[in-house]
Amino acid sequence: MTDPVTTLRDILGPKGWLSGDDAEPYQRDWLNRYGDAPLGVARPSDTAEVAAVVKACREAGVAVIPQGGNTGLCGGAVADRPNAVIVSLSRMAAIGEPDPESGSIAVEAGVVLAALHQALEPHGLMFPMHLGAEGSARIGGLIGTNAGGSQAFRYGMMQDLVLGLEVVTPDGAVWDGLRAVQKDNAGYQLRKLFCGAEGTLGIVTRAVLRLYPTPRQQASALLVMSDCAAAVSFGAFLRGEAGEFLAGLEFFSDVGLALALKHLPDLAYQMETRGNVYLLVDLASGSPRVPLDDILNSALERGMEQGLVVDGALARSDAHRAQFWRLREEQPEGQRLEGEQLKHDISVPPGAIARFIEAGNKVCSDILPGVRINPFGHLGDGNIHYNLSPPEGRADFDGRAGQFAAALASLATEMGGSFAAEHGLGRAKIALAERNRSTVERELMARLKGAFDPLNTMNPGVLVRAAQ
Repeated sequence: MTDPVTTLRDILGPKGWLSGDDAEPYQRDWLNRYGDAPLGVARPSDTAEVAAVVKACREAGVAVIPQGGNTGLCGGAVADRPNAVIVSLSRMAAIGEPDPESGSIAVEAGVVLAALHQALEPHGLMFPMHLGAEGSARIGGLIGTNAGGSQAFRYGMMQDLVLGLEVVTPDGAVWDGLRAVQKDNAGYQLRKLFCGAEGTLGIVTRAVLRLYPTPRQQASALLVMSDCAAAVSFGAFLRGEAGEFLAGLEFFSDVGLALALKHLPDLAYQMETRGNVYLLVDLASGSPRVPLDDILNSALERGMEQGLVVDGALARSDAHRAQFWRLREEQPEGQRLEGEQLKHDISVPPGAIARFIEAGNKVCSDILPGVRINPFGHLGDGNIHYNLSPPEGRADFDGRAGQFAAALASLATEMGGSFAAEHGLGRAKIALAERNRSTVERELMARLKGAFDPLNTMNPGVLVRAAQ
């Protein structure tokens, strides 16, 4: 039998195959918790090469690990065995011409999200996906994890922004589903099936994405809330008051703000009042005639009259608005610079956010007294990034990471929510899924995996248990 490495080198050429030291940057996940050294890294330049790589690996019994920007937090884009090949889509980064009349654009899977934003600016169009890793996250990975971001409550998750897909299946066939239409009921919704599949059912190579007109005006405010319950109540009021103009609704705690200000000296908090909970509000409109400032001011007055809003500041310019958003977006970095941390990606119905945080704080404090709790996230859709730092003066969690994850996952499930809101399962959360989701649900997923990939060569050990 031909050596698979020799076959892959012949398929890809010298620019398309990395091994040894050249492959090391691809081997470990972003949190440096997962990743074995694979046979090498395949960097195909087009769909035909992706298909050839997948076929060759299948014939040789080699696992295929699709990788986008490798910014995931659950270890789903790195190898768990040496007999594997990482397939990086980084060389497939072409951006097509946008179709403003249809509101769509075709892109290759290796396109970096920030590059897509930049390419759309001259056309007065936007792709409404924004997240902290947009400078390195790639479209294929965002599809594979069904990413959410800060505007998901208005525009939806990635599955709602994908109109069509091209996918290389585990046997090396190519499914061409690049149809730029919203309505297509000619059978199962395959494009949505691949969104959130984390590369276990195939490799996304190209996508048709939905676009929207760039807002022509925005109004933003940073608010100090009386407590988390007040933030939830005011958020519900804003959804009714601002309606379709509400584009951002983020919350964070003073724990996270303090860590960001401590470790990032160029950050600026410009209000005199500090509180336990903060709310970041964005309104946006494509029409310059909509009185966004008046809508926001009126809502703030009502919030203060009702005792929900303690203090607030309205952005005076785009630069001022960017300062507000940095206070929210830099919190993960501030906590990382503080030291060891545990990340939990939770969702509950938005109305249950305050109850979850209160109950979660008690659960975590019982597990490890003094643990520092930093909840922040997307108030509009109920997504809580519930991150922990060790107690002051301690460097670690004394081996209790599993206890925290299990307790918080159970609590979220009891409240009708999820322990994997937008980061996926990867390798890290399969056990949580098996404990907190029904046997029927997990078996259905395993059957899908078996139908698409009976030899279990496509990202084995991710999302569902690898076949024994």
